[in-house]
Amino acid sequence: MTNPTTERAAWDHTTHQAFYDYYADKSASALAQQSAERVKVIMLRLARRASMPSRLDVADIGCGPGSQAVLWAADGHRVCGLDVNKPLIDLARERAANAGLSIRFEVGTATQLPWANETVDVCLLPELLEHVPDWRTCLREAARVLRSGGLFYVSTTNVLCPRQQEFNLPLYSWYPSALKRYCERLAVTSRPSIANYARYPAVNWFSYYALRDFLAPLGFRCLDRFDIVDEAAKTPAQARVVRAIRKSALLRFAAHVATPSLALVAVKS
Repeated sequence: MTNPTTERAAWDHTTHQAFYDYYADKSASALAQQSAERVKVIMLRLARRASMPSRLDVADIGCGPGSQAVLWAADGHRVCGLDVNKPLIDLARERAANAGLSIRFEVGTATQLPWANETVDVCLLPELLEHVPDWRTCLREAARVLRSGGLFYVSTTNVLCPRQQEFNLPLYSWYPSALKRYCERLAVTSRPSIANYARYPAVNWFSYYALRDFLAPLGFRCLDRFDIVDEAAKTPAQARVVRAIRKSALLRFAAHVATPSLALVAVKS
């Protein structure tokens, strides 16, 4: 078994200033706030449908500057956040303190969560899996800390769609694996700008179907981005499109191909 102390010593908690500035600015933008709010609204709607408590224990894994965590804590939920990037965790703590919120932020790895078994109602993994080489352990750890009946949100890269934001290269999602590995080496050596100066650039590319099949044996029932749409919040025309996608496997697949990112909610049985 890996010695946790040795493993922690191997993490690189530092960051390139351009990467820090990019995420500090991006997380404070109106667009980022709206995106975080949408995730919270979806998860709370599903939590109410499952008759979960009104005050939830929430884990924001890969929390970055803490935008999502702050929104949940402002609503009275008990929130803890974790990220491998210490400068971003420091920023998250500062923002929470300025907002008068009590949030436990920790520097750590998603493959070795610091929380006990079945102590969390909602796990959030926003834009994380693509950066964790051992993504399977990351998902198993999230499953471990999640209570029975709990909800698990994942957003990550979508290998089916040619549009993406991880690398500043056209059609990168569709590159063959060998070419992706080459670009990853460039991103951490001579050309960091192609991956927005990320210390840990995206190395994994997923489809909803592959993640669904991995999570099923762990006891999860998965909903894709079309399953979790609130029809009541859509126009009649939009609601008809959503219903059509849900009814047709071919349309659902085509819709995934047309969507730059992947989002799913898994329910732990």
